[in-house]
Amino acid sequence: MSGSVGIVSAQRATFEEPLSFSCGKVLPRYELVYETYGTLNADKSNAILICHALSGHHHVAGRYADDEKNTGWWDNMIGPGKPVDTNRFFVIGLNNLGGCHGSTGPASIDPATGKQYGSNFPMVTVEDWVHAQARLADRLGIKQFAAIIGGSLGGMQAMQWSITYPERVRNVLAIATAPHLTTENIAFNDVARNAILTDPDFHGGDFYQFGVVPTRGLRLARMLGHITYLSDDAMAGKFGRGLRSGEYKYGYDIEFEVESYLRYQGDKFAAYFDANTYLLMTKALDYFDPARHTEHNLARAFAPVQANYLVVSFSSDWRFSPDRSREIVKALLHNKRDVSYAEITSQHGHDSFLMQDEQYFAVMRNYLERVAEETR
Repeated sequence: MSGSVGIVSAQRATFEEPLSFSCGKVLPRYELVYETYGTLNADKSNAILICHALSGHHHVAGRYADDEKNTGWWDNMIGPGKPVDTNRFFVIGLNNLGGCHGSTGPASIDPATGKQYGSNFPMVTVEDWVHAQARLADRLGIKQFAAIIGGSLGGMQAMQWSITYPERVRNVLAIATAPHLTTENIAFNDVARNAILTDPDFHGGDFYQFGVVPTRGLRLARMLGHITYLSDDAMAGKFGRGLRSGEYKYGYDIEFEVESYLRYQGDKFAAYFDANTYLLMTKALDYFDPARHTEHNLARAFAPVQANYLVVSFSSDWRFSPDRSREIVKALLHNKRDVSYAEITSQHGHDSFLMQDEQYFAVMRNYLERVAEETR
C-alpha cells in the first residue's frame, strides 16, 4: 500500500568554505535548505538525490505540520510504496543556490554589505549547483548516490552529476530533459526575462531596497512560461474557447477561461517567487551545454559517465521533445553505457513529468526496483 511520508520539516546546512562559481565570483559562505525522507542504511548506499526544476525547491514530498495543505511538489512520486519508495531509499530534496525558498540567494543578506545580494548575487550554472550538492552529500556522509533523479532543469543536473562526479552516482533518471536548450527555448526565456528586466519596479535587481516587487514582469514571465509547459491539446481540452460570461464583452478584460487561468497562475507565482531567482534559473537553463567543451560532440561529453541511465520523454512535450531525449540515449549508447528509454504517450505537455500517469509510474517503479535490489 502506497502512502505519504507524512509530516516533514526542512533542515539547514551552513558551509563556511568559499564556493567559486563558473562566472568567476565567489560566495564566502552559504546555506542550503533541504529535506530528507526514509532512512539511510548502514553503508549509506541507498541515497537518492532529487534535483528540482525552475520553480521547484526542497519540499518534494510530505506536508508541513503548520500547513497540511502544503504538499511536496512530487508527493505523488515519492513515499512509502510509491515509485521512489521511501521504505527502501533515503531521499534528499534541496533548494539550489540562488533559490528563494531558504537557500542562499539574491534575497539573502550579503555579509560584506549587510544588505540583500540583489544584483550582486553570482550568476549560477548547473555545474555550480552540482558542486554545491556534492558538498551537501559530503556533509551527510554519502560517497555515492544509488540514483539521482530530475525532470527538466533537474534532469540537466542529474546528467551533469554523472559527468562531473562519475564515480559518485550509480544511476541517473533523466526525465523530460535535453542535452541543451533549443534556440526557440532560449528565445522564450529571453522574452520572459525581459518582462522582468523592463518592469519599473525591478530597479536593476535591487528592488528589495525600495520596498517593491516587480510583480507585473514576474506575472507576465510566468504566464508565458506556463503556456509553453502545456500542450495545445491539453489547453483545448481544459478550456477550449470557453467564455466566462458566455458572450463577447468587446474589451481587454478577462473574457476567455484560458485568460482567467493564466492570470491566476501569474498572480499566484508573483506572490511567492523571487524575480532575481527567476532570472538566474532561466540563465542556468540557457547555459547548460556539456558538449560546449567537446567541440559540440555530445558523445565525447558523456565519455566520463559510469552510471546506468533511464531516460523518459513525453509525446506532447514540445519544449523538451522526445527527439532531444533520444540524443541523450544515442550519446550514451555510443559510450556503451547501460541505458533504458521510455517515451510516454501523454497530453499534458512538459508538465507531464509531474503528473500521475500509470505507464510513466510503472516505468519509474520497475527501474527503481532494480536499483533497490542492487543496493540490497
